[in-house]
Amino acid sequence: MSDDSTSKNLPAPTTSDDLTDYKKAAGGLDALISTTRHVLEQPGLIRGTRALASLNQTEGFDCPGCAWPDPDDRSTFEFCENGAKAVADEATRFKVDPAFFETHSIRDLREKSDHWLNKQGRITHPMVRREGSDHYEPIAWDEAFSLIGDALRELDHPDQAIFYTSGRTSNEAAFLYQLLARQLGTNNLPDCSNMCHESSGTGMNESLGVGKGTVSLEDVETTDALFIFGQNPGTNHPRMLSALQAAKRRGATIVAINPLKEPGLVAFQHPKELYRRPTDLADHYLQLRTGSDIALLKGLMKCMLAAEEERPGEVLDHDFIASQTSGFEAHRADLEATSWATIVEETGLERAEIEAAAQVAIEAKSLIACWAMGLTQHKHGVANIQQVVNFLLMRGFMGRPGSGACPVRGHSNVQGDRTMGIWEKPTEAFLDRLSARFGFEPPREHGFDTIAAIEAMEEGKTRVFVAMGGNFVMAAPDTERTARAMERCELTVQISTKLNRSHLRTGGTGLILPCLGRTERDMQAGRPQFVTVEDSMSVVRASRGHLPPASDALLSEPRIVLGIAQATFDADTSPVDWNLFDGPYDPIRDAIAAVIPGFENFNRRIRKYPTGFLLPNGARERDFKTSTGRANFVVSPIESIALDEDQLIMMTIRSHDQYNTTVYDLNDRYRGISNKRRVVLLHPDDIASRGLKVGQNVDLFSHFEGEERRADGFEVIAYDIPRGCAATYFPEANALVPLGQYARKSRTPASKSVVISLKSSA
Repeated sequence: MSDDSTSKNLPAPTTSDDLTDYKKAAGGLDALISTTRHVLEQPGLIRGTRALASLNQTEGFDCPGCAWPDPDDRSTFEFCENGAKAVADEATRFKVDPAFFETHSIRDLREKSDHWLNKQGRITHPMVRREGSDHYEPIAWDEAFSLIGDALRELDHPDQAIFYTSGRTSNEAAFLYQLLARQLGTNNLPDCSNMCHESSGTGMNESLGVGKGTVSLEDVETTDALFIFGQNPGTNHPRMLSALQAAKRRGATIVAINPLKEPGLVAFQHPKELYRRPTDLADHYLQLRTGSDIALLKGLMKCMLAAEEERPGEVLDHDFIASQTSGFEAHRADLEATSWATIVEETGLERAEIEAAAQVAIEAKSLIACWAMGLTQHKHGVANIQQVVNFLLMRGFMGRPGSGACPVRGHSNVQGDRTMGIWEKPTEAFLDRLSARFGFEPPREHGFDTIAAIEAMEEGKTRVFVAMGGNFVMAAPDTERTARAMERCELTVQISTKLNRSHLRTGGTGLILPCLGRTERDMQAGRPQFVTVEDSMSVVRASRGHLPPASDALLSEPRIVLGIAQATFDADTSPVDWNLFDGPYDPIRDAIAAVIPGFENFNRRIRKYPTGFLLPNGARERDFKTSTGRANFVVSPIESIALDEDQLIMMTIRSHDQYNTTVYDLNDRYRGISNKRRVVLLHPDDIASRGLKVGQNVDLFSHFEGEERRADGFEVIAYDIPRGCAATYFPEANALVPLGQYARKSRTPASKSVVISLKSSA
């Protein structure tokens, strides 16, 4: 056979010309077109316009999407493209009613895609799947509550129940939910924080004495410099782009650190300013290898030490370090012992790139470090966060205007849920206040986090699983293992608005309890109610829905929790007077005020301040409530992941047309990908070296401690990503994330550092 004929059988070489990309700025006209299309398709013009007019307004409702804060001075259109998609999705005119479940069996629904399930619309009535049945059927609310109450009372031990929480739950519902669990006698309160920012809270609490961000929106817009680590604001927090644009226009320098070249970090055109040219965002873009953030941060800090030697007393904040920090000398010694050769090899960056970025931090008078799950979802996720804090502490970028730590939360009230006590490891002080207010002794032993909850269900140690929102089966790692674990429960309860995969992997008996959405009017005792939420920057604000509910049969989340509690506890003997909460929500907020610091006079303040009020934050005031009473420098080693020759490091990511597990559409506009989700993004050289070609289907195999997991049928996409790295969509690739691979201390699934190999699909 000639050389020519042989070459015809080989894949064509992959080049940079094969890269998918998006050549425009984020936002702009495309965002307007996308928003309009989703509104017209789902709620329709009139209902959709009415909803958007109330979105993020002082007398309206808080966005059910991300937790980015609202400015005090709000425009008429105070929302982003993806926030509008979230609203359109919730306010949809389509319905999933009892007739739908009569037509569709659970077996049939399991064959549908997650995108299809979500598109069917809002669930209108409480439904039950009785043991042995392949269909859901309607159930009256009272019967549903009695079924749950009976199951909880019949437990051999309270820890046989698990109460999971999604980040969209309001403060009022979350407080009642944790009260229900703790009166029952368990701290089994896993939540979505366990799977995303738990590493942030764990690392920051050890280093700073607070697990929340230390900056305000004004700080972001007025800072000298922003370092954005492992975050894609264009897709996951698009309203942040307006703040970045404001910062740039005031002269800020932005350094983006991300393995993928994301358009939302490169340039932004506000949809309200189509007449203006886009704003360039990142001045420096460091595309480091996935998981090498500690090495990069040490490189940045080595540059600070070198600059201090050249300009003694002008770079490091010696007064701050001496008076308000601990552990600096050990930290300095660690940096001095770390070689540039190691840093360059680990990150895949040129030393000059790192030095140029470091110069920004050295010259800045104020600086903010932002991050998301690109830092938290690694085995060394907590160490990543603590190195970011070290970076800030060296120049005193903490507790002063325009400076501090900014973990950017995902779900709209995930931070508020934790503040309300949704935590498997409550503090003694919180439990003492709860006991004093309600007259019972809450459990003191720590409960199950998400990983432990799955393991307990798998081992048959639990009998009842209740989920306040979310899609646990798809959000958790090791998808099939999680689903099988849930099926071992006797009863699963899903408090939901839309149909999802978790409804199809039930325990012996499965309940779907449909609740009001954020957009909808909430009437209690004939009076309209509001709930409250907490954003990423510790501001608490009211949220009032105005749309008529999708069904007259819906109940609010607080009312559903109340119904479960009333069916579980004997009113004559219960130390908690649950009937007190049967009606308007002011008594719930009075109880919150009695238990949670910072919520004093809650009802009066939430009405007095239409833009919300700020919760206390010690680190913001340089009051570090740590074990040392100071901000702590923490030494962490650089950790490498050993790879065989054919292996890659895979991270899971979200597309532009999804929010968490909810898939709005099958496109990812900013990455140039259309009508597909089972894709794997690879560097062109990694494609060529494996004898693959763009568009080819491959099967993915993950490798962990001798175990192998498999996910079939992923299309190869050439993308601007470092060699040796791969990216796939969440939740499709969650099946590859091992349950036992998680961050030390925080136990956050290591979804950004999964070792995989590829094989051509049959």
